[in-house]
Amino acid sequence: MTPAQRAMERLGTWPDLTVCPAGCGTGQALRTSRDEIVHFHSARDVDLHLTHRAIQRFHYDLGGSSAIRLVPGSCWVTVRLDCATDVDLLLSLVSVALKAHQGRPRPAGPAPAGCNFHRVAVLPRDAVAGG
Repeated sequence: MTPAQRAMERLGTWPDLTVCPAGCGTGQALRTSRDEIVHFHSARDVDLHLTHRAIQRFHYDLGGSSAIRLVPGSCWVTVRLDCATDVDLLLSLVSVALKAHQGRPRPAGPAPAGCNFHRVAVLPRDAVAGG
C-alpha cells in the first residue's frame, strides 16, 4: 500500500470528509460539505487546501519541512509522502485545514485558483539535499 493510499484510507473514515473526484481533474479528493480539502494526485503527491491565513500562520514551520512545498500566492500546499511520518504530518495538517475552513466565509465572486498540480515540481528529498 502506498503512503497516499494509507492516508486516503485513514482520512476516508473522518466524518467531516467525503471522497470525490479532484476538481483539477487528476486523482481523487476529500471534501467537506463546502470545500475540497485534499487532492491525491499520485502515490506520493498530495495537495492540501490550507487557506492563505493558515499558511501565513504556519509559514515558518511549513517551510522548514522537507515534505512540504509552498507555491507563492497559493492557498494550497503540496505534501510529498515518502514515509509514515509524512502521512502523520498530512493528517495533522488536514485537521488544521478543516479548522481553517470552518470559520472562513464563502468567497464572493470567482472561485480561488485551484490546487498546485502542474504548478510545483516535487523532487525526491535526496535531490533537494544535494545528494
